[in-house]
Amino acid sequence: MHFDATENIRANANKLRKQMTHAEKLLWNKLKNNQVLGFKFRRQHPIDIFIADFYCHKAKLIIEVDGEIHNSKHNKESDKGRTIELEELGLTVIRFTNKEVEDNINDVILRIKRYLS
Repeated sequence: MHFDATENIRANANKLRKQMTHAEKLLWNKLKNNQVLGFKFRRQHPIDIFIADFYCHKAKLIIEVDGEIHNSKHNKESDKGRTIELEELGLTVIRFTNKEVEDNINDVILRIKRYLS
């Protein structure tokens, strides 16, 4: 489930759980306790050398919530490479912006449900 994440990655994930962004907190309130079609999600979950914002092991689904920093050319390329590496592990990555989550959480949940169905 962790795809050989190191202790350092696990420790960093634990720190990130305590420092979630506003958008991440909004989405977590909708994902936790199996609220989305009965699927269990984990937050700030270590996977290999990465930390996924949200992860559902049963669906092999990673959900990323991206802030403005992800709009730079460098970060877009980095995100693309990260997605490719995660897909090579047999996982699917879907991304939402902070704005999408903050402005229309119901649409975000609907899109997640469509993927899970």
